[in-house]
Amino acid sequence: MFRKFFTVFGTIGILVGGVALITLMGQLRPKPEREEPDATPPTVFYTTAQTRSVTLDVTAQGEVRPRTDISLTAQVSGRVIATAENFVNGGAFDKDDMLIRIEDADYRAAAAGARARVAQAEEALRREEAEGALARQDYEDLGREDDPTELALRTPQLAQARANFDAAKAEHTAALLNLERTRIRAPFTGRVRERIAGVGQYVSPGAQLGRIFSTDVAEIRLPLTDSDLTKLGLPIAFVATEENPGPPVALTAFVAGEQHEWTGRIARADGSIDAATRQVFVVAVVDDPYGAGADDGMPLIMGLFVDATIRGKPFHNAIVLPRSALYGRDTVYVIADDAALDRRTVHIVSTDRDTITVSGGVNAGERVAISPLRGADHGDKVSPVDPDEITPTGDIDLTASAAGATANVGDK
Repeated sequence: MFRKFFTVFGTIGILVGGVALITLMGQLRPKPEREEPDATPPTVFYTTAQTRSVTLDVTAQGEVRPRTDISLTAQVSGRVIATAENFVNGGAFDKDDMLIRIEDADYRAAAAGARARVAQAEEALRREEAEGALARQDYEDLGREDDPTELALRTPQLAQARANFDAAKAEHTAALLNLERTRIRAPFTGRVRERIAGVGQYVSPGAQLGRIFSTDVAEIRLPLTDSDLTKLGLPIAFVATEENPGPPVALTAFVAGEQHEWTGRIARADGSIDAATRQVFVVAVVDDPYGAGADDGMPLIMGLFVDATIRGKPFHNAIVLPRSALYGRDTVYVIADDAALDRRTVHIVSTDRDTITVSGGVNAGERVAISPLRGADHGDKVSPVDPDEITPTGDIDLTASAAGATANVGDK
């Protein structure tokens, strides 16, 4: 009994003593000194801002359309007896070319009858003038002192004869005009879009004979935003003049597997904002698109969809930065001489996929951060590195860095 009791309590005592010994040794062990690690500024790539003169081109797309596109209609009735060989779909014609001829026998007969009535009315007028002069002479021969009446001098009959003569001449003019209208001529130089009437068809006044369009000028309506107008320096109601011609436009398109380019100019703006797109349309024009304005024989055909590049106005002292330098909508970080970040708000005049162009907020020679700066704030310290100083092995060219640092110190 005693032996069993001694065994149990002896085991417990050994365990308690071991724990106490371990605790004592832990307390007697010297405590290590805690050292705060030095904060290393993050490495940031930068680019040096340089001013230059840039021209900000504007791109747009549009469809080529003729300046004049009309329906050719008949002004007199009759049977079509002839059409010009070029009065076919796609046919070309010059101004005043006869395109359609309507049977004119009835109109020639009407003109001949009107001419006869003119001769009759003229003869009646001459006879009435002679009779009026004879009546005045007879009245004077009678020796009367009072004035003769108009009826005695045949004045009303003379006025009626003159009116009949004028009416006959007007009727003859109308007959000749209708006769001329049997020959339908081209009002301008152009091409046939669609032929509707043919030989043997009877037409009435107002009947549609075909559709034609002019080829003297081609027009392309191009949609632009407000920022695009700023790049071009165009007012919303721009109209080109000799003193203020519109900016040049390069038009490109693929035709028959080859790219072609035509040169035009901006002639005018619509002067209003499109309610659907909230954009302003400007009109580019190309003179003689089927002749002198063609690209190596390839005309700027109507209905072609083209890409347009409009030359913008030059911006002097502009700074072009990589797109990665932009934070938010208009913020960049400039690295000061003491390697601290300086937040700047810039005026952006143009952006594209890779670069931004600014005209204010950054000065020439300043270092602009182009690395991601998550959580960075104004005044934070960084370790600036010029990407041009990176060697092919990925190391930093210390010689160049030292030279740059020396230059920065000298600038201070």
